[in-house]
Amino acid sequence: MLPYRITGATLVTAEGSSRTDLFVHGGRIAARPSRSAPSVDLSGYLIFPGFVNAHDHLTLDSVPCPATIGPRTNSYEWIEAFQPSFEHPDVVEARAVDEGVRAWHGGLKNLFSGVTSVAHHDPWHPAFDDPRFPVRVLKRFGWSHSLGLGHTYGPPVGQSYASTPSDEPWFIHLAEGTDAVAQGELSLLERLGALGPNTVIVHGVGLTPSDTTRVIERGASVVWCPTSNRFMLGGTLSPRRLFDAGRLALGTDSRLTGGFDMLAELKSAGVSSDLSPRELLRLATTDGARVLGLAGAGTLEPGAPADFVVMADEGGDPHEALLATSRADLAAVLRAGEVQVAELRVARKFQGGRAGLIPIRLDGRPKVCRDTVARPDACSLEPGLELA
Repeated sequence: MLPYRITGATLVTAEGSSRTDLFVHGGRIAARPSRSAPSVDLSGYLIFPGFVNAHDHLTLDSVPCPATIGPRTNSYEWIEAFQPSFEHPDVVEARAVDEGVRAWHGGLKNLFSGVTSVAHHDPWHPAFDDPRFPVRVLKRFGWSHSLGLGHTYGPPVGQSYASTPSDEPWFIHLAEGTDAVAQGELSLLERLGALGPNTVIVHGVGLTPSDTTRVIERGASVVWCPTSNRFMLGGTLSPRRLFDAGRLALGTDSRLTGGFDMLAELKSAGVSSDLSPRELLRLATTDGARVLGLAGAGTLEPGAPADFVVMADEGGDPHEALLATSRADLAAVLRAGEVQVAELRVARKFQGGRAGLIPIRLDGRPKVCRDTVARPDACSLEPGLELA
């Protein structure tokens, strides 16, 4: 890919916004322009870093969300209540789709909402190794499903944690509930020797104030999924202390448990807490990257991947504008400096115009999408998406 310079746009991060040129070379942000690099005029647009989704189940995003299961006091009860749904025709049909196709669909779901890096909390799938996969998937990590289901789904807790290098994150669903079972799980995890600086607790709704203190003191982190929490459990955690300590990230969980995409999750987090729009952007960018150990992701700093989310600048505070945005409103999403999905008028500004892009409609809005990304079998699983 040839280098280029973006001019005229307002760059927006959690630290603030500025009208500054952005240089791209070799798929990364460069400190200075390359000689004779062409300019891409994005006057009237905002550029955000690509978002980091710290928790998703990419192969479950096409499985229907059950409308008949109300909130339970913990996730084990909810999973048990879901068991009869495995016989429902829609669920049977969804699970019959090739797992690689479902994984690709999960990548598309994320890409369309501005996510360029994601953590998949399940076994690694070969589809993630395909360089054409829609988003970057965290590869260096350890995981167990949960304390109650660690032997049923994935590797056992103690064995998994002990075998994970200390410089890689280790994920576990924990304290996913509002009852005594959930509130007792952190102590159980600690007794197993699995609470350390690389521990990443997913959900943490049942963490008590003293639990939160222990998490912070141990240098562990929590991934917050407020939409899924409210859908499954009827409530969610209070994020302020974890956020202030820099020990919090944001995730979507999956559509099976009520989450739609990262933009919707940002809105959900906004109404579920006192975090400001600027703080929420930090959760979805630099804080998420730090928790996942993804150096350079979620920033617009030189050396970082040239992953961008582009929005029209309608005036006002750009951080607040982001929370009012849906995926159909996004003007473009770029990965490694290359347009992946965009409005045609924006795609035309980049060298090559429509080369390698095909027309689509997303939630009724005409766009173009990278042809290597828009696999028809995966696209057919996404509501609101039509291939022209």
